[in-house]
Amino acid sequence: MKKNINEEIGFVFIHGAGLEGRIWSNVAEGLAQPSLLLDFPLRKGPVDSRSDLALEDYVSHMEHQVSQWGIQRFVIVAHSLGGVLALKLASKFSDRLAGFVAVGAAIPKNGGSFVSVLPFPKRMLITAILRKWGTKPPESVIRAGLCNDLSEEQTAGLVQGFVPEAIRVYTDRAQATVPAVPKLYVKLTKDKEFPSSLQNKMISHLSPHSVEQLESGHLPMLSKPGDLQRILQSFLGRIA
Repeated sequence: MKKNINEEIGFVFIHGAGLEGRIWSNVAEGLAQPSLLLDFPLRKGPVDSRSDLALEDYVSHMEHQVSQWGIQRFVIVAHSLGGVLALKLASKFSDRLAGFVAVGAAIPKNGGSFVSVLPFPKRMLITAILRKWGTKPPESVIRAGLCNDLSEEQTAGLVQGFVPEAIRVYTDRAQATVPAVPKLYVKLTKDKEFPSSLQNKMISHLSPHSVEQLESGHLPMLSKPGDLQRILQSFLGRIA
């Protein structure tokens, strides 16, 4: 976390499923603005310690982190599953929110859940898989979906450090609408986890003021941190 209370607008980063806030470090360290790298609850505990958490528990945990931060106005930057949580968090800080950036993020319609954004057949399949086998994919799935353009060192670290989430963070409804602030969607053109057709659907749900394309897989904060920094700086320049 970087603080500078003299800056007017900062960035609040929300990571995706199985990850931690530090995945944004390479992006945040290159920004001139203060950054807050949020974490989901109970990251270091056993899987059972998270199993009963609801989506609201995740949001409350992040809300506390933002409330303790010294920066009054900020842009939320959300990735993947974090898009669902970001909508809910944004609704709690509407008076402080300056902008909203979705980076290959899930944006449900009408306050829906993460599962609701998936095509119908996959929605049913994923729900069954989550309830029977849990929320940590096999190594082969992580490598193919999350890590297709990462180095072997980065991939091995992600596989080893992947944190299973509570099932309800996927299935609970966000019950929050798209915020009425400047919005940007960063579409990832080499993403194997969220294909182009799914991202187009998310773009239609968000109705952003602009769309930027980034030639990256699902984790541009690792594969293209410099490019993502420039996109964020440009967006902030337009809204500030």
